[in-house]
Amino acid sequence: MYAPERQQEILRLARDGGRVDVVSLSEQFQVTAETIRRDLKALDRAGLLRRVHGGALPAGRLDFEPDLAERETTAADQKDRIAKAALAELPDQGTMILDAGTTTARLAAALPPEATLTVVTHSLPIAARLADHPGIQLHLIGGRVRHRTRAAVDAWALRAYGEIRADLVLLAANGFSAEYGLTTPDLAEAAVKRAAVAAARRVVLLADSAKHGQEHFARFGDLGAVDLLITDTGLSPEDATAIERGGTEVVRA
Repeated sequence: MYAPERQQEILRLARDGGRVDVVSLSEQFQVTAETIRRDLKALDRAGLLRRVHGGALPAGRLDFEPDLAERETTAADQKDRIAKAALAELPDQGTMILDAGTTTARLAAALPPEATLTVVTHSLPIAARLADHPGIQLHLIGGRVRHRTRAAVDAWALRAYGEIRADLVLLAANGFSAEYGLTTPDLAEAAVKRAAVAAARRVVLLADSAKHGQEHFARFGDLGAVDLLITDTGLSPEDATAIERGGTEVVRA
């Protein structure tokens, strides 16, 4: 099968099923994963598909949001390296906000027993991981809990973040770029992320490189508002340099 024929079939599968993934397409067409990624890149450039973690969506599906279980298994090694690198940024006996996200949850799980911190979070999975930590004074932000992300949102959460000032926020995003800024699929979650950023003196974004250049429905800030981006080596040195020109330090773990 020639590449244009394969790409046409990939486009049909995406439109019929709502999304496609690299592994399944590689097996179905009996080609390498890298060949499928090139196909998806070509379809993305043509405006027919939009690339996401591990696959692609039909163009226009900016509101698509994978569930928590799926996101936890995506880019697992990269997220572990990012979480480990983020440990060096924690304030000594200070206060930090942990945003809802799978990479921030990995950081919570990686906190050493001797860590002494005040942690504020609106994420139920993160709160559950930290509830028994001996050195953590945990504050759980309340509100309506979104089923897909297990994160508290809406007025209660916004009001609580408006009443605190933290040393650091460790932020998550579904997409980031100098052009589009920081984005996520849901407007309510975007509002809480924006409030968490406003409540902290320093902003550190934890995001794997596959999220670079991704654009989602709800925008919650400029990339220039981030003091430090911790990502993986999948982000090219050229892209890292371009981000740093906007005032954001980049660590590629």
